[in-house]
Amino acid sequence: MKTTGLAALAIVAVGAVLGGCAVGPDYHRPAVPVPRHYTALAGWTAAQPADAAPKGDWWTAFHDPLLDRLEPAVAVSNQTVRQAVANYQQAIEATRVARSALLPAIGITASATRSRSARSGGGSGPVVDSGSLEGVASWSVDLWGGLRRQLEQSRAIAAADQAQLANATLAEQTLLATTVIDLRVTDADIALERRTVRAYRDSLRVVTQQASAGVSAAPPSAVIAARTALDNEQAALIALGVARAQYLHAIAVLVGRNPEDLAIPAANRLPALPTVPPGVPSTLLERRPDIAAAERAVAAENAAVGVATAAYFPSLSLSAAGGFAQSPLDGLLHTANDVWSLGADSALALLDFGARRAQVRAARAAYRGAVANYRNTVLNAFAHVEDDLSSLRILAAQAAALDRAVADAARGAEIALAEFQAGTVDYTAVAQAQATLLTDRRNALAVRESRLVTTVALIGDLGGGWSATALRDKSR
Repeated sequence: MKTTGLAALAIVAVGAVLGGCAVGPDYHRPAVPVPRHYTALAGWTAAQPADAAPKGDWWTAFHDPLLDRLEPAVAVSNQTVRQAVANYQQAIEATRVARSALLPAIGITASATRSRSARSGGGSGPVVDSGSLEGVASWSVDLWGGLRRQLEQSRAIAAADQAQLANATLAEQTLLATTVIDLRVTDADIALERRTVRAYRDSLRVVTQQASAGVSAAPPSAVIAARTALDNEQAALIALGVARAQYLHAIAVLVGRNPEDLAIPAANRLPALPTVPPGVPSTLLERRPDIAAAERAVAAENAAVGVATAAYFPSLSLSAAGGFAQSPLDGLLHTANDVWSLGADSALALLDFGARRAQVRAARAAYRGAVANYRNTVLNAFAHVEDDLSSLRILAAQAAALDRAVADAARGAEIALAEFQAGTVDYTAVAQAQATLLTDRRNALAVRESRLVTTVALIGDLGGGWSATALRDKSR
């Protein structure tokens, strides 16, 4: 077996000398235009300190116990995330397969036979046992770097899948946060409807008393109007139960649980509204996992060009074998029975009717498509952040106006009810004032929900707590 070891070392040495180049283009990240600042912000905005940016547990900024309890389960139990985990693990194993192609294949072969031949003078000869035991080694020498480009491609795909895993996790986490916010707002809406039902019930009682006393401001039609308003609000209150159940079931699925296994009591407050510093636009290239995935896809397609180009050049395979062969079988491992061989095979396609050229062109076209997708992903990322910032600015102004409107409407409803009880106005004034107050409160609650949901969207569009430095080649 000593001869086999020397032969394997010879293969390694020859391959190291011959496999020194790699055809195809070396990878460089495509350039993309990056604005200096977001147009939704006034002028230049300096980057905030890193400790103010969202971290991995970005949801804690909303100060909601339900979010703090459920969000960590997304990375563990969410089925979309688990599928992305499996895809990444598959890519890691593909990388290991590609790396193994660069190394010699070493094995052992053994055989044993029993035979009997006819004697020259007639009759049967003796039974003869024979056998062999050999160590074999073979190596496809990566003369032109095709195998190295395949490994480069596999590593880029694995990194893209790792970024896709982070992107899937972030997407499901933001979806959970949005759904929890919708649930909390629904609870607040239910509380609002209950207060409104109580107010309408009080109004109906007052109108009924006024009508029984013969007050001119409370005719029978006013009693019917008050009862109708109460019935409508009770129906609206009941309908909110459907929305709450649907949000609850969606939350259960997002954390990988059966809907009947998750119970969430009603909350008496909404999540806090955090302030998210956006930093500067260039940070998006490092903070968005979907951008990182798109960029790694470009690197993979660039390597694929080298793989296709390597087909133009001859392949070289080296082989060696050494061991023992003996007939009869006795004394097989004796040094006098050692055998060995060295070989080399080379192949080159001389005429393929344009197949290799077409493969290279196809690889280059795929690369250009990946570059376009990468740049489009970056542009969309900028647009999403701009949308979020604009929405938050506008919604903040709208919320301030609605807060004033709610305060005025509440005061107006109190005055209208007092005037009705004094007999100076009819019930129509009370009904209108109460309807205005309810509408303003609903609008204010809807704007609060929009601000919370848009903040979640901004955190997601800024990459959450992710960073491109998280891309580590675990297959090395």
